[in-house]
Amino acid sequence: MTDHYFSNDLVVMHYYKFGAGPKNMFCFHGYGMHGRQFRVLEETLGDKYTFYGFDLFFHKGTLLKDQSVAAVKKGITKQQLAELFRDFCSSTQVDNFSIIAYSMGSHYATSLIEEMAEQIQELFIAAPSSLKPGRLLTFLSSNSLGNKVLERMALSNNGMTRMLSVLRRTRIIDQKGYDILFKEVSSPDQRFSFYACASYMRFLKLDAVKFVSMLNKHEIKSVFIFGERDRNYPPKIGQAVIPKINFARQLVINENHDMINRNFANELSVLLNDY
Repeated sequence: MTDHYFSNDLVVMHYYKFGAGPKNMFCFHGYGMHGRQFRVLEETLGDKYTFYGFDLFFHKGTLLKDQSVAAVKKGITKQQLAELFRDFCSSTQVDNFSIIAYSMGSHYATSLIEEMAEQIQELFIAAPSSLKPGRLLTFLSSNSLGNKVLERMALSNNGMTRMLSVLRRTRIIDQKGYDILFKEVSSPDQRFSFYACASYMRFLKLDAVKFVSMLNKHEIKSVFIFGERDRNYPPKIGQAVIPKINFARQLVINENHDMINRNFANELSVLLNDY
């Protein structure tokens, strides 16, 4: 595995490159993770794909040229995201690529399908939060009042931890969810990243009609992967979208939300051999 940087007027984007296959695979990780999250796929699929694992916005080595609160509030549109990856493809001589995404990364994946499907060969999404983000996240990211509340809590010392305690007491999240989220907001930098991700990505909201239309028009094979024990994004969230896609498969594996592991890699490898 090697690491690299791509830079344009918007961002200095850090990414990892691994695998040596003839097909290109862009990897979009989950919140709090990094571009190495999908390296577990190299052993089973590294002969089929060359993987590009990106550190997404406000994660690890990727930095916007302007990371001010004002720039975060401005956000990024789907068109701007697609332009970034068109620039990247041009710079790296990548003509076509597949996408694998997990949870937060699914918002990047569905946005690129909507805006540059002509360059995309396959789509794999695990825990596809973009299909149904949830009312709380939508309120905090897209609602002006909710986003202002999130800003005040994220930029204060105790606001985020108090909010998590309320969510746990009201059973909106369970103890495991609380423990995971608490680790992600325990420092000022982590709290800013949480606020920045929710705010900056608010325009990457799924247009289901366009998403399905682009997948069908370009005959893109797609696989939606759910964890059998994932309470955040269970299989039922795909019922309104997946049946409308001509070349879609749905895979339910024996995992919870934290599913990118060796079992995931093996299940995906078997499915691809049969696809």
